Amino acid sequence: MLKKELWALITARTVEVFHVGQRVASHVRTSGNGRHSTQRDHMPAHHRFREDWTPQRLQTWAARVGPNVAIFAEVVMRDRKHPEQGYRTCLGVIRLADKFGRDRLDAACQRALEINARSYSSIQSILKNGLDSKPRTRAAEEPAITHPNIRHTRGVPLKKGDAPLARRADYFH
Repeated sequence: MLKKELWALITARTVEVFHVGQRVASHVRTSGNGRHSTQRDHMPAHHRFREDWTPQRLQTWAARVGPNVAIFAEVVMRDRKHPEQGYRTCLGVIRLADKFGRDRLDAACQRALEINARSYSSIQSILKNGLDSKPRTRAAEEPAITHPNIRHTRGVPLKKGDAPLARRADYFH
């Protein structure tokens, strides 16, 4: 039925699919639990091989590359509504070890975890830009520059004599 025009009849309990007036599929609907219910026969062939994959299996593959890669894979799958939705990200990241090496990938995953990056493109960017080998600098709490036009409300008196130096939020209400 690939690239064919289909018509669906969806009721509270069933989903029926028709092609040229002929019913080609009929299924009982799941109870709204938010889980995928794709039947193996209806999956494209290139997706069927993933059916026997589990999050544990992917984490085992990731752990062979490095401990931070395994943690990254665990976090990616945990953050998704369905762990299966994180498989492609994890597999792509694991494959980056072929191009950049295991040690660099492990360091990149550590950095990604520190900055809450959870995507393949983030890991790839860290590796491409060599950020895996550079120490991470934390943002300073003070402003990067000081200038008379920049007002600092923290630790600055609200009044100097009669003129206010900074306004409180309730001033504008």
